[in-house]
Amino acid sequence: MRLELRGGKTAPRLLQDLIQYDPRRLPSTGFNILTEIPLHDEDEKTAPPQVARNSCRHAWTLKDAQSSLCRQGDRPDSSTVYIVAAYCAECRSHLELCLDFRGEVDRLVPCPKKNWPLHHFIYQPEISQSHQAVNSATSPRKESTWADTQRFQCSSPTCSAKLSIRIQPPRLIAKWVSLLTDLNLINQRAAKAIAEEQKRFEGHAIPQPMEVLSNLRQYLVNALRGETRKILGNNKKWLLCLGEPCFDMLQHLGFESDGQDWLPPRPQPEATTPIENPLRIILDDVEKELLVLISKRPAAEKRGTPLPYVPISAMNELMRALGCMDYQQSLQSRTIDFSRTEHPFYAGLGTTSDFHDDLITFAYHRQVESDPVNTPYYLECLQGIAKGRESEVLQTTAAIEASSDKVSLKDVRSAYKEIGLEFPSTLFDDDTIIGTFQSRVSDAPRQEAELRRALKIIGQDRSSEKIQQVASNVVSNYEQAISWLGATEDIDDAFLLSMHCTKVSENPADELLATQAVSIIAHHRNSSALKAWLATGVLGETDMDVAHAYNRLEISDRTIDDETILSAFNFHVSEAPSQTRELRSALTAIAKSKKSKLLQNFLNSGMASSEYPVSEWPVGLENIGNTCYLNSLLQFYFTVKPLRDLVLSFDQHKMEIEDESLTNKRVGSRKVSRKEVERAQRFVYELQKLFQSMITASYAQVTPEQELARLTLMSSTTEEHIRRQSMLSGHRPSLGEINGRPVFGPLPPVSSHALEVDAEMTDTMKSESIFNKETGNDNDADNSSDATLVEVPAAEDDDLIMLDQQQQILEDKENLPPNKIVSVRSNTPENQLQPLAETSPSRTNEQQQPPDAGRDAAQNQKETAPAQSPALPSRPPPFPPRPKPAEQKLATLDEVEIGAQQDVTEVIANVLFQLQCAIKAEYLDESGEQIDQIKKLFFGKQKSYTTNFQGLIRTKEEFISDIKVDVASGPRDIYAALDGAYDVQEVEVGGALEPQYTTISRLPPILQVHVQRAQFDPEKKSSFKSDHHLELKETIYMDRYMDIVDNDLVQRRKECWKWKKDIVRLEARKIELTKNDSNMDVSMLLAATTSYLRQVAEGTARDDDPIEVPESLLRDIEEAAADIKKELESIDSRIKSLATNIHSQFSDLRSIPYRLHSVFIHRGYVSSGHYWIYIYDFVQKMWRKYNDGYVTEVKDTAEIFERDSETRPATPYFLVYIKEELKDELVDPVCRDVVEPPHESPDAEMIDISDDSQDQPEAIELDSIPFDRDTDQAKIGIGVVPGWDAGQVTGISKW
Repeated sequence: MRLELRGGKTAPRLLQDLIQYDPRRLPSTGFNILTEIPLHDEDEKTAPPQVARNSCRHAWTLKDAQSSLCRQGDRPDSSTVYIVAAYCAECRSHLELCLDFRGEVDRLVPCPKKNWPLHHFIYQPEISQSHQAVNSATSPRKESTWADTQRFQCSSPTCSAKLSIRIQPPRLIAKWVSLLTDLNLINQRAAKAIAEEQKRFEGHAIPQPMEVLSNLRQYLVNALRGETRKILGNNKKWLLCLGEPCFDMLQHLGFESDGQDWLPPRPQPEATTPIENPLRIILDDVEKELLVLISKRPAAEKRGTPLPYVPISAMNELMRALGCMDYQQSLQSRTIDFSRTEHPFYAGLGTTSDFHDDLITFAYHRQVESDPVNTPYYLECLQGIAKGRESEVLQTTAAIEASSDKVSLKDVRSAYKEIGLEFPSTLFDDDTIIGTFQSRVSDAPRQEAELRRALKIIGQDRSSEKIQQVASNVVSNYEQAISWLGATEDIDDAFLLSMHCTKVSENPADELLATQAVSIIAHHRNSSALKAWLATGVLGETDMDVAHAYNRLEISDRTIDDETILSAFNFHVSEAPSQTRELRSALTAIAKSKKSKLLQNFLNSGMASSEYPVSEWPVGLENIGNTCYLNSLLQFYFTVKPLRDLVLSFDQHKMEIEDESLTNKRVGSRKVSRKEVERAQRFVYELQKLFQSMITASYAQVTPEQELARLTLMSSTTEEHIRRQSMLSGHRPSLGEINGRPVFGPLPPVSSHALEVDAEMTDTMKSESIFNKETGNDNDADNSSDATLVEVPAAEDDDLIMLDQQQQILEDKENLPPNKIVSVRSNTPENQLQPLAETSPSRTNEQQQPPDAGRDAAQNQKETAPAQSPALPSRPPPFPPRPKPAEQKLATLDEVEIGAQQDVTEVIANVLFQLQCAIKAEYLDESGEQIDQIKKLFFGKQKSYTTNFQGLIRTKEEFISDIKVDVASGPRDIYAALDGAYDVQEVEVGGALEPQYTTISRLPPILQVHVQRAQFDPEKKSSFKSDHHLELKETIYMDRYMDIVDNDLVQRRKECWKWKKDIVRLEARKIELTKNDSNMDVSMLLAATTSYLRQVAEGTARDDDPIEVPESLLRDIEEAAADIKKELESIDSRIKSLATNIHSQFSDLRSIPYRLHSVFIHRGYVSSGHYWIYIYDFVQKMWRKYNDGYVTEVKDTAEIFERDSETRPATPYFLVYIKEELKDELVDPVCRDVVEPPHESPDAEMIDISDDSQDQPEAIELDSIPFDRDTDQAKIGIGVVPGWDAGQVTGISKW
């Protein structure tokens, strides 16, 4: 890394660099000798080049007609503008130097002057333009060329001089120069003219290049003089020297054809200078270039021809304009060998080697004032020049500067090397430098004096008072005390004293200084703990350091909201109650640092503040260990009034467990076992206890039971896997206990078979249709209740594979991953996922191939049938050991953790399945499926239509509990996402692709939408979460998706599908034209190619073997670029038009409205993160945020509906819409009947509510109610909520 020098240049230095500046050929380092200052490093063996090897050393020659010169004795004023126009007598480049004194009335004393003997120019990069493309206004073809313009400002506060240096390439391009000077080309066109009229040209010789150049120059001179005589087309000299091949060049120069004759250029006459007419300027430039070409012709051609070329150097005029005609020079400069390379230190100060010592001093001070950050380098330059010149004046100046706390760059480099750090210093902060110094001192105490001297130099260079104080070894203020102890401001008092002890142990002589540092810190912090230590030697009680507090609560992001901080606090308290005091200290420190009223109120009262009374506000649910999404789900279910009523009056809806009812019970298209029903009823009773607590609790939050979490998160299938594994495998190694809970050792490696999971069988892609089907399926090999949660095992040992996969994710202690674990399936053609055709509007969805109809039916039956049970063993197995109570509790916790791996949608399916299993049916449908309140609330029906190649349409109708939508390919609104679920797409059936679309035949009152965010990257072979924004709408209209007989609706759908197919095709074409390795669209690439080819042709024009680029090729490329640009504009316009059509296609269909009720949110990664939920209160007309234990009002709905700008944004993962006409009957977020706790001791005896004589039934602790697990009956009555009508379940009748 090199320093960036921002100093200036004196006028002589700038002119010297201008001679070497060739913008066409910069060195490989990219160094710009005109605008940059070279950095000389004596440690570098070879200095990088400042100019390119093939660059031109210009011989600037005056163009008098285009100049406005400074005359001898002139003094500029506020209206003065000097212009010096020149051309290079070597490369024919053109220069315009403009010095403008106008504009700034407060700068009326221009340089040079007494205290400012030279202009000192500072580069202005923000208004400079390197190689900017410009157009020739007079060219019929408007040919593109470039100009390099660099701008500077004099640094004198009283000088208004603004300098502009503009350089342009030659007007005559390489092709035209060849036409004028190449003997072969001249011979060809002259021979052609002679052959066409031999008699007329008899005796005429073929002209030499000297004659061709002179004739063309004469035409231009005549035009500049105002001569407008027509040039006859049969003019012999014209035909022999120029002729038809030169017509393109002549037109560019302003010649016009008049039939067979030619009219010369006719520039507007100008009597004053500098000339301003663009055509006149071009002709003047070309005339000067022709003079250069004439001067470079061989002597043999020039013999006998008078030379019109008398070049006038522009250097004197340039020096006079810049005010450096007679600057003070060193006496030694007369004896300097100018063939030797000038030392870079002169350029570093913006001077030349012939400067007088006084001007060297002047330039040094200007550099320091203009670029104080790099003072060390400028001082090094001054010291180097003083030493090289052996100048007493300069050595004295350098010594004075060094005595005023300035250091040279050489000293700075040595200082960093001394303490063991690499230069430059920008790589390190002050604390790193101080820490390295202290480490070096401890390693080499005898070198402390030298190290402190080096540290002081570094401190001076960085202008760091902190470093200089450490170097001087004094402590007088708080910052110095912290620095001296090697601490930071966020270190707590206790750790600060340990650093004091370390200092004293390293050097006992520093004890007094160390104690003084502690005293200063104690008074600055007003720390009673440190003051007590200073007085008694014993540290008083300390406040926890903020950094330590965040670490204690395991919070890495200090910008999170207060509710999340409280969630973390409550989680740790529940995990380790014995550490509550320390955790409260951490929360107190955070509350103070954030000045949080909410946290402080919680510390004072145990509740987060709310502007609503407790009796009118929902309660939160405490996180009992990675259950944030469980809490969100339970909060949602509680707000569904019919479901809440059903749970609270469960005894009236409970299914009687008897053989006859079990025989006819079918949920999810399959039979349900007795064990599943018993488990489901235990689940409902646990849910009932929670709902009662949420209604009656006098606190801001309640705690779900571990048993409820286990039954909710774990399906019966997963539970059975765990039971079977506990009998097949040993326990994991224990590393001891923390707070009574075991710490397990690492798991064994996952089997290779377990890793062979089909990457496409993930949460977002595995289902047969776009809907989340009802739990269970006739075709599923596993007849358990969790067929949609865990896929069918492929072999008998898949039980172990499944548990290995679950345990692998169990190590991630963050919350739910937004995708689920699936089992290994055989990779047969029947279950492979087939990609959609490229033209499908919903090609991002993929469908599973059904069994091949052409295959043997027996074979299909064999592959889909359940695995046969093994033969019974000949003897009974040994009795397994009975778990102890503590082991039973730990097993429950482990089961909850395994259940926590399940996806939100899987948990929802598990909950709905268990609710249906637990209650009795209202009736059975034609397939024997149980119809009940849950089925009516949450399940609708979809119908799919598939058309084969013969035009026959097959239909299939099935229950759905949610609609799956996708945001994998980019942001979209809710309608675009829903369209993806219902658009026509191509599915593979029997080896052929057939179109299929889906409609909704029956909408549920509560419509659930699953946003599929878990995606799979086939290149990286890993899953990732799509964070694309989904634009939600508070009301959606489902008319467009309904299965109704309406030809108009069908036609609208087909039009939409066609438009979407067109958009896919247009976007594919746009990608072809815009996506490539260069990150430029094709039109830009072609334009860049044209520019490059022109530069190549011009740059090699003077070479022995120049590269010729046909002009026709350049025109073809430019036309192709224009065509592509036009096509891209047309594509964008068409896509926009089609999108507008799609957006408005169904806007008039608004008869089936659904209102947004709940939004499940996830923030994090595919394998970890945090969930919360927003729920709308239609009565209070407000959104609430349910974040574990904290329920708060949403003041700004942008956090729900607008895109989160965070790097890892919070995104909707599951949505709930309510039928508009039923919303008041279906949802009721606030259901509270607070029962105040008794005033007796917490150890008071519980009251049996079955005893009617008790006066205070509200004193019952619900968690203490004994529960008979064998009979599934509570030993007390359930209807404990005052005013509760257990017989009424509302909101179902209108289904």
